[in-house]
Amino acid sequence: MFLLPLPAAGRVVVRRLGVKRVWGRGFAAADMTKGLVLGIYNKEKEDAVPQFTSAGENFNKLVSGKLREVLNISGPPLKAGKTRTFYGLHEDFPSVVVVGLGRKTAGVDDQENWHEGKENIRAAVAAGCRQIQDLEISSVEVDPCGDAQAAAEGAVLGLYEYDDLKQKKKVVVSAKLHGSGDQEAWQKGVLFASGQNLARHLMETPANEMTPTRFAEIIEKNLKSASSKTEVHIRSGGANAEMGFEQHRSLAPSLCHHSGGISIKASANMDLMRADMGGAATICSAIVSAAKLDLPINLVGLAPLCENMPSGKANKPGDVVKAKNGKTIQIDNTDAEGRLILADALCYAHTFNPKVIINAATLTGQTSINTVVRVVADSGSGGGREPWASIETGDRVWRMPLFEHYTRQVVDCQLADVNNIGKYKSAGACTAAAFLKEFVTHPKWAHLDIAGVMTNKDEVPYLRKGMTGRPTRTLIEFMLHFNQDSA
Repeated sequence: MFLLPLPAAGRVVVRRLGVKRVWGRGFAAADMTKGLVLGIYNKEKEDAVPQFTSAGENFNKLVSGKLREVLNISGPPLKAGKTRTFYGLHEDFPSVVVVGLGRKTAGVDDQENWHEGKENIRAAVAAGCRQIQDLEISSVEVDPCGDAQAAAEGAVLGLYEYDDLKQKKKVVVSAKLHGSGDQEAWQKGVLFASGQNLARHLMETPANEMTPTRFAEIIEKNLKSASSKTEVHIRSGGANAEMGFEQHRSLAPSLCHHSGGISIKASANMDLMRADMGGAATICSAIVSAAKLDLPINLVGLAPLCENMPSGKANKPGDVVKAKNGKTIQIDNTDAEGRLILADALCYAHTFNPKVIINAATLTGQTSINTVVRVVADSGSGGGREPWASIETGDRVWRMPLFEHYTRQVVDCQLADVNNIGKYKSAGACTAAAFLKEFVTHPKWAHLDIAGVMTNKDEVPYLRKGMTGRPTRTLIEFMLHFNQDSA
């Protein structure tokens, strides 16, 4: 979680899709290692001609209209997110990928709860850059497509793939902005996307590699390289006991892997639990990005890291433990362990006299909705910035209730002050939030349940299959605007 405290040789001609590919034998090898991604919009009217972006139109003029000519004869107009590749149009860019951007006038879609235009750009640029990567070209220039930040995010997010442990790796593609456009916005997009990719790396790495200790080392290294103003405190064992983190100590300190403990999970898809520390990954990665942005705000990030594994010392159903604020907790399901370590962290968060508390956790996968970040919060948390920030980033935050009805389910407990699961075994996201609320007295607190967006199959086209790192960019956007509103 994070807190915001106050304060002319012969020619070779190859025909493909009716397009001439003309390469002079005298071209330097380096000339063949650069690609170009250009955008084109949908037709405004049925009898109209699809309009290129400014960069696309300029390139078309540079090649004397050849781009338009070959595009017209290569097939039907490009739909949003679709691509078409052409060769030999210009010696500086042997491979040119044209991408469909959808409607030029696309903006915020209230029904979908995101900015359609930005999402179209991210998806289209990602598809175009992957085409360049498939051609094993190591450099690509990207059309800003009217929003250089969104274009950069699409490029950097779309090209990322975790292959650290594979012998055969994809070609590493370096993406940069085409032309002399908004370099500041492009670099901002690179920073936002790189932050999310850091979270993806932390989440995707196998649990035997990404131990709590290794996680802490990576974040420490990234924070120190991001800014000299950062401080990192890594505590374990006896230090946690002295600070009263009994919930954390009751689990296995090494959640970089979550087996369910004694209430063990089914084996199917248990491997995905290597990313059950996605809350810590996204929060820490967002703070690294904030440090790079040099935001003039005080941020405190707390990451309770451990592993939940069965053993002779593991928690047992029916055990009672005490939280840092003195409340006792009956553990009826050891699979619901994330809320236990969050309880201690939330109690500790109050000692910093924060202005806002936000926590994120892959808490309740049983009610996963794979397109949104579920937020359960007290009124006034963040001043409504979370939903707005998520519209800009495409993460789509969805507010869920925190009624007294859910609180009664967790405080109606036989052996202790509170139970770690709701007595009706339903509305899990809401009862989990109600449990956490028992350890929060601050009026401005938001709980982000990100279990539903932990992985990606094909829901987000600019992310490959695997761990998403969501909602890192939303957290960065939130902090950026919190800073601007507080100025």
